[in-house]
Amino acid sequence: MSNSVLASQKWSGKFFNGDWPAAKQTQDVIEPATGEALSQVAMASADDIYAACQQASQAQKAWSAVAPRDKASLFHKAAQFLQTNFDDLALYVARETGGILPKGMHEVKEAILILQLAANMTLEPNGLTLPSTPDRQSYAKRQPLGVIGVISPFNFPLILSIRSIAPALATGNAVVTKPDPQTPVTGGFILAMALEEAGFPKGLFQVLPGGVEAGEALCAAPEVQMVAFTGSTAAGRKVGEACGRNLKKVSLELGGKSSLIVLEDADLDVAASNIAWGAYFHQGQICMASGRILVQESIADALTAKIVEKARHLPVGNPATSEVAIGPIINPRQLEKVHAIVQDTVAAGAKLETGGTFNGPFYQPTVLSGVKPGMRSFDEEIFGPVVNLVTFKEDQQAIELANNTEYGLAGAVISNNLSRAQAIGSQLHVGLLHINDQTVNDECINPFGGCGASGNGNAVCGPADWDLYTHWQWMTVKASATPYPF
Repeated sequence: MSNSVLASQKWSGKFFNGDWPAAKQTQDVIEPATGEALSQVAMASADDIYAACQQASQAQKAWSAVAPRDKASLFHKAAQFLQTNFDDLALYVARETGGILPKGMHEVKEAILILQLAANMTLEPNGLTLPSTPDRQSYAKRQPLGVIGVISPFNFPLILSIRSIAPALATGNAVVTKPDPQTPVTGGFILAMALEEAGFPKGLFQVLPGGVEAGEALCAAPEVQMVAFTGSTAAGRKVGEACGRNLKKVSLELGGKSSLIVLEDADLDVAASNIAWGAYFHQGQICMASGRILVQESIADALTAKIVEKARHLPVGNPATSEVAIGPIINPRQLEKVHAIVQDTVAAGAKLETGGTFNGPFYQPTVLSGVKPGMRSFDEEIFGPVVNLVTFKEDQQAIELANNTEYGLAGAVISNNLSRAQAIGSQLHVGLLHINDQTVNDECINPFGGCGASGNGNAVCGPADWDLYTHWQWMTVKASATPYPF
């Protein structure tokens, strides 16, 4: 990394507010694969957050007056910064998140596109002419909310931060973001360097990693009009409660327990490939992961054998030093949780087909069969590389099993009978539905959101962004005031 744009670690022990002020409190950022310190991160206090929000509010007033073409140019310059430093950034994303290098490359590639889409947003129409009486003009215009707070997680931190930050800025807002302190560079400082290099106004975008205290302050700061949170359902409930108490708009993108349904007429090799990707990509640390594999009884044994064979041959190790398919679990606490769920599920009667062991931070790809409702692997989001095989007889039973959860994020059906697959899919209570695919699918141009415990009904990205980061202002204009009958 000696020649990398990241070599200076200019963020070390600092926040970003357009400048790089030193913080009073810091902690190490641990590389998941090695357990060694990768960098040092500043930890924000509540007072740090309050001060950042006040500064962002002042910067937002000037930003709203910048010409659209000038805004678009800044976003394109930021995208070019990421493109110029693509290889270095992708490797750092892989190291900080514990992901394989193609995953790091994917995050940077998507971030570039999201910045380009944000540039386009600044040039889009943002209002409507409404019908009115002949002597009056009536308009509706989308106005920025003001300051947006963004709280992002550790698993896909660059994408899950920038997908809110870029459109929020493009629609005229300022942003204060609190990335997970486990992944502060990927979740915040990479974008800070890009926006700084592009010439965005100082104070408009701020990065302050921190813990619970910082998150609570972001939800309480009077300048913050909306919080965009991506993370666990448990934490999302607390964010939603705090924002509701403070009358703030809130977007919650939370956890999932997504079902992949495989019907008896499916190609088993193709189905096994989909299962492996949906359950094991990024060690299963994805909200859309295929958390349950619902398999029709007649093909269960044959499909189980194929997925077990795949699991046993997927290479596991440090993605930064070798070509592997499975990297490390993000931290020891999460690894212990994954292992406890697997052990408890086996104790409850499921069969451990393969895996169920770990070496350091690396959990072996695991296959559990005979999983049933009431078992932890059926009920809980695992966030680990575990395939949970659940059998069903009839289509209606598959639908009932898939809907047997508080979550409602993603669902998928694989079958050679398209009409049958669509009929099943139409009855799944999910925000994202994929026919003849697995559940880990996303593009930054689609509205992404779940229902139930997976979100609060909002969607992010694509056509949803204008609604999310602005409010409507209705305006009428008369040539002169006219009298009323009173």
